[in-house]
Amino acid sequence: MTDKTIQIAGFRVRATDALILFTLTFLSLLAILFSGSVEGWWLLVLKNCGAALVYLLVVYLSQRAGTKFLRFFLRVAAVTLAYAYLFGAVDKLQLILQGRWLDDYVLDAEQYIFGVQPTLWLQHFTIPVLTEWMMFAYVIYVPLYPVLCGIIYYLRGEVAMEDYFFTLGFTNILCDIGFILFPVAGPIANIGHLYTVPLKGYVFTYLGELMRSHLHYVGGTIPSPHCAAATIMWVMAYRYHRPSFILLTPIILLLYVSTFYCRYHYVTDAVVGIAVAFVALAIVPYLIRFWERVATRQGSASAQ
Repeated sequence: MTDKTIQIAGFRVRATDALILFTLTFLSLLAILFSGSVEGWWLLVLKNCGAALVYLLVVYLSQRAGTKFLRFFLRVAAVTLAYAYLFGAVDKLQLILQGRWLDDYVLDAEQYIFGVQPTLWLQHFTIPVLTEWMMFAYVIYVPLYPVLCGIIYYLRGEVAMEDYFFTLGFTNILCDIGFILFPVAGPIANIGHLYTVPLKGYVFTYLGELMRSHLHYVGGTIPSPHCAAATIMWVMAYRYHRPSFILLTPIILLLYVSTFYCRYHYVTDAVVGIAVAFVALAIVPYLIRFWERVATRQGSASAQ
């Protein structure tokens, strides 16, 4: 990763900042271009502009914070909430190209490969204790996101944290693009009436269902952003803190299964999500080198 920044009106823009602002702009342009197919497109554009301004404000405050912890806290808050917003911002854009959900293709492919519908077949093993473990793996991903960031920041420094942020962000953006290119409604929305065994559990099951009802929307399915981002977290733990990698290994593996056991995704979504993470890992070094060239060019121009 790089610590190079671009100065804009006295504001230091990092590669992660540029990625987030570019994506907000890109999604806004899509909303305008396909305004006839996007309900409330103008409101989405306004929200994106507002999100960009709030993001820049928090980043500005983080750069001027007086303590290391406050700088870290504000930076994590800005980037994490921006990624969460981007996930929701793509909701209304999912059908602009295809015009319909493509779940049938996924169901047919999985029926051909497995001879059954995996998420329905798993009902044979659905019991409260197992459901609770699966929901634990699914939900624990949320606090692990900033916790791992904190470990990397305090042990390996700010540049390592930005590597984590940028790679996670690029992976999430690839998932957002996937939602548009191949929109899939998801198991509950498409075949929810076929499930006969309810997902009963305890505390983490309650939290998982709370996420489903309040944070998720129809679609946002393939690639699985949960699996994609979890894979990046796993790789970054291996890169920067091996004890965390060892600790995360059983959780991440269980998380992969939990995405389709808990009926958030099809098996295909999880597989594609993992694959997208490795595609992102392969592309990110080229993006960083491009960013370094741009920053170096601006620095040379300013010195003249």
